[in-house]
Amino acid sequence: MTVGYTPAGKRIVKKGSGKTKTEAKEKLKEILRDHEDGLALAPTNYTVADAVTYWLLHGLKGRAPRTVALYRDFAEQHVIPSLGARKLRDLSVEDIDKWLAKKAATLSTRTLKLLHGILNRSIKNAMVREKVKRNVVDLCEVPAGRSGRRSKALTLPQAESVLIAAEQADLRIRAYIVLSLLTGARTEELRELAWPYVVAFHAERHAWLPVSDVGWEHTEFAIYVWRSVRKGGDTKTEKSRRTLKLPQRCVDVLKALWKAQKADRQAASEAGRLGKDLVFCTKTGTAMSAGNTRRDFRKVIAAAGLDAEEWTPREMRHSFVSLLSDSGMPIENISRLVGHTNTVVTETVYRQQIRPVIQDGATAMDAIFKVESEA
Repeated sequence: MTVGYTPAGKRIVKKGSGKTKTEAKEKLKEILRDHEDGLALAPTNYTVADAVTYWLLHGLKGRAPRTVALYRDFAEQHVIPSLGARKLRDLSVEDIDKWLAKKAATLSTRTLKLLHGILNRSIKNAMVREKVKRNVVDLCEVPAGRSGRRSKALTLPQAESVLIAAEQADLRIRAYIVLSLLTGARTEELRELAWPYVVAFHAERHAWLPVSDVGWEHTEFAIYVWRSVRKGGDTKTEKSRRTLKLPQRCVDVLKALWKAQKADRQAASEAGRLGKDLVFCTKTGTAMSAGNTRRDFRKVIAAAGLDAEEWTPREMRHSFVSLLSDSGMPIENISRLVGHTNTVVTETVYRQQIRPVIQDGATAMDAIFKVESEA
């Protein structure tokens, strides 16, 4: 049966076949009904695996190789084996709900969201290519998965022990730990921090200038947290791009690191391999890897008397939030310091580290409705 014409004027023909004339007519009616409802335009044998595979090949342009590899691994391990054989037009909300519920027994909530995102974007990509008209994944909610490793924060005595242990460590990791704990910068941001982004306030010129140009004979210093090791060098969000004034302990350790690196930096400059002029780098000037940072960090943690396997560098940032919260700093100020878009992000991600007590209301009511305390 002819159901229309293409832009080139060719007929669009739908066919139904069967062992008998009646069966063929029924098949044709079903195909026409789907066509009129806009349920599926793709061949009836187009599967979920076809949609996911196409998205992995063509829908991840511009992503970092590690990100592409991560998506491919999760798709090949969890999505395609479970749902890949299902015809895309027949995929239902019930199919996805059952699949996610089964995965929730062994995977974390974060991983479930990642799997849901892979399938969701694959089918949206198929919709753009007119392989299917509806996306049932959008109608599904991600269940809570298995409890993952809970992030934690150092107490004040623990933080002081870590700083004392860092004093005996290599200067590079000492500076890294001090800045991470006292500024709350992400590990990916610190590993990309360059000396031109360490600045001092020049009183006479009334401007913030790189210490590489104006030296260390000043009273106020800051770092520009403007880049990270992410692909393209961008920070996690726009609000993550911020300028942080440095505590004196950070200034002292950075000044010591600057002097210690002077010879290596001069040699690298003469050899034309100074590159980004990173603060935290190897002796050859290359960037520190996450693995190298974690290894050196855990040595200091062990020296501080803590279980090294239980702590990661990113928990210095959690500790920063916790210590500020315990000191009474408002959540709005903490949110700006750590570069979050709003306080909701801070409260959600760091809910274990933030003091849950808002005292203003109780204080005001006690002043209004005064009562005598019991003896």
